[in-house]
Amino acid sequence: MEVEMKMFQLLGVLFIAVLFLTSCRTHISPEVYEAGSYWIDDYFQQNNVRTPEPGSDKIEALIDGRWQEFELRQFPDSFMQWNIARRIETIEKIKERGRPDLAGPHNGVVATHGIRRSDSDFDLNNAVKGMGFIPKFEKIPEILELLAATKDADVDEKLDVLISLYEGADEYFDKDKQGSLELYSVPDFETQTFLNQMTNPVSTIVYLDIPSFKLKTIVRLLHPEDPDLNEYERMMMRYVNDVYSYFHGGRGYDYITVVYYVTEIYDNSPGRRDARGLRINDQ
Repeated sequence: MEVEMKMFQLLGVLFIAVLFLTSCRTHISPEVYEAGSYWIDDYFQQNNVRTPEPGSDKIEALIDGRWQEFELRQFPDSFMQWNIARRIETIEKIKERGRPDLAGPHNGVVATHGIRRSDSDFDLNNAVKGMGFIPKFEKIPEILELLAATKDADVDEKLDVLISLYEGADEYFDKDKQGSLELYSVPDFETQTFLNQMTNPVSTIVYLDIPSFKLKTIVRLLHPEDPDLNEYERMMMRYVNDVYSYFHGGRGYDYITVVYYVTEIYDNSPGRRDARGLRINDQ
C-alpha cells in the first residue's frame, strides 16, 4: 500500500511538471513580448474579448486573469452634438480646400498598457488613432451599398454623402462604440498599441478639443483573414475599411479593424465644475 501511495504521488508530481513545462512553451512572457507570438501564419485571433451580439448592452472580456462582464454605455447628447457638429464643420472646411484641424473627434488619443516590446523598458503607450462611428447592424448593408455606388464620384459629392450620414446619425449609427484601423501591424512588425490591446483589451481614449471627452473601453481586434469571424464581425470590418478607403483611397487590401466598446464616459473639459474629468451619469 505504501509503495502504491508513493507511486501515486510521483505520478502526480510528474503530471504537474508536464503541465508546467507545456505552459512555459506556450506562454507569452509578461515581461517582454516574443515577436510574432500572436500570429497564426498571416492572421491572428484575439482570445480575450467576445464580440457582443448586435444590440447587446454588455461585453465579456478576460481581464486580470478572469472573465468579466461590463455594461456598455450610450454616448450622451453632449458628446453626440459636439462630435457630429465638429465632423460636419471639418468636412465643410475640406470642401473649401482648407486643412482639417488635428483637434476634434476624428483623432482619438489612445492609452494602453499590456506587454512591452523588446525595444522599450515600458509597456505604457499613447498613440493618436483616426476613428469614427460604426453603423447599426441592420444599417451596414445599406451604407455599404451607398459607399460602393458613389466611390467613383468627385470629392465634393463624396463629402456630401458623409455629411448626410452624420446628419442622420441617430438613425444610422450605434452610440456605444467607435471604430478604427490598425494600419501597421503585420507578423514581422507590431505596434505597441496592437501588442497591448492583444494582451490587455482595456483602452482609454481622450479627445483634444473643448469640450473634451474621455472614453474607457474594451477593445475588439478583427483580422480580415481570420476564418472564424462571424457575420457581424465581418460586416463591421468591411464597413470600417470601406469608409476609410472612401475618403483616403483604396490600398487593394483590408486592414485590421479595431472596435472600441464604451464602458465609461467622462467630461474632461477644463474650467467647469461639472466637468474636469468627472464621469458623466450613465445613459
